[in-house]
Amino acid sequence: MTKVLAINAGSSTLKWKLFIMPEEQVIAQGMVDRLGLSDSVFTVKYGSGQKFSITQDIKTQDVAVNLLLEKLIEFKIISNYHEISGIGHRVVAGGEDFKTSVLIDDQSLNRIEELSEYAPLHNPAEAGVIRAFRSILPDVPQVAVFDTSFHTTMPAENYLYSLPLEYYRKYGARKYGAHGTSHRYVSHRAAEILGKPLEELKMITMHLGSGVSVTAIKDGKSLDTSMGFTPLAGVTMSTRSGDIDASLVAFLMEKLNIKDPAEMIDILNTKSGIYGISGLSPDMRDLEKTREERPESQLAIDIFVNRLIKYVGSYVAIMGGLDVLVITAGMGEGDILMRQRIADRLSFFGVKVDPERNNVMAQERVISADDSRVKVLLVPTNEEVMIARDVVEIGHV
Repeated sequence: MTKVLAINAGSSTLKWKLFIMPEEQVIAQGMVDRLGLSDSVFTVKYGSGQKFSITQDIKTQDVAVNLLLEKLIEFKIISNYHEISGIGHRVVAGGEDFKTSVLIDDQSLNRIEELSEYAPLHNPAEAGVIRAFRSILPDVPQVAVFDTSFHTTMPAENYLYSLPLEYYRKYGARKYGAHGTSHRYVSHRAAEILGKPLEELKMITMHLGSGVSVTAIKDGKSLDTSMGFTPLAGVTMSTRSGDIDASLVAFLMEKLNIKDPAEMIDILNTKSGIYGISGLSPDMRDLEKTREERPESQLAIDIFVNRLIKYVGSYVAIMGGLDVLVITAGMGEGDILMRQRIADRLSFFGVKVDPERNNVMAQERVISADDSRVKVLLVPTNEEVMIARDVVEIGHV
């Protein structure tokens, strides 16, 4: 029996799951919220429904990691640290350096930190958590699983921007994408459900959460994806604008008297999307409740669906057809009406959802009608299990 920790560290959060492998059984999970801020919240779920929560200041990643490991022993989830055979970490930006998950050593860890300019909110935090675990468990293999690695198969015609080529050669200015671990999991799982080799399917996967990305998968590889140099690009999201004319950014900075580009980027990342359009909420559920009395709520829903359909249409074109459409992540798994809207707008591609099959929440199943020319699947994502699998494979645990 092998116990593997899967870690998903953000700028102010640390989420984790402890697996028994290869059974892929989750025996404990939890998170630290408001990490680095006052009144941090530390939670653990374990055993047969036991829960623990405490609010206290957790100022650093070292403190968070120590608390996590201490509670694993206190609650007898493990008897000692040596029971942890491996640790896997989600890392947002791997650039062009990391085309697959890697065993972490000094060189790879330093490179993860150097790539922070591509993900300034995430890579430094993830590197800090890795260092914290290394200091306590120096002999336990740790594996980095990159959000971008699945998309390193994109051809240059899809990942390059129409800029002077030297900007790419000198500065790495290109599309990298994100959510790669999620797209990798749901695409493989969809192929398994259908009993067909992934390499033989023309597939589009839609990760519909707070962040939203659409990926075209052909020959078993990422052909193109909607997010760009950063996760800001692509479709309309909860608080992110998605694609926008760069000249409009300069125009708005002048009108709003904004001197610091970081301030404008913050507006595009945190105050735009369906939140900015609706003027109400970044949560699609709030817009659904108010769409009949608030035109702005309906408009935000319409724009959200519009942008998704545009990307799907373009990806069907570059793949030369579509066999499978997969929907996943929080909104995708929980919003029955949104899935129906998307299918209805794609009916001219032969997409048809069975209303009864679609009437589920976060349940793995085929939701397309029998006469649909495109198979439509709802597949709850599981990035953590992909991390744990990579730890077993690459860490040899």
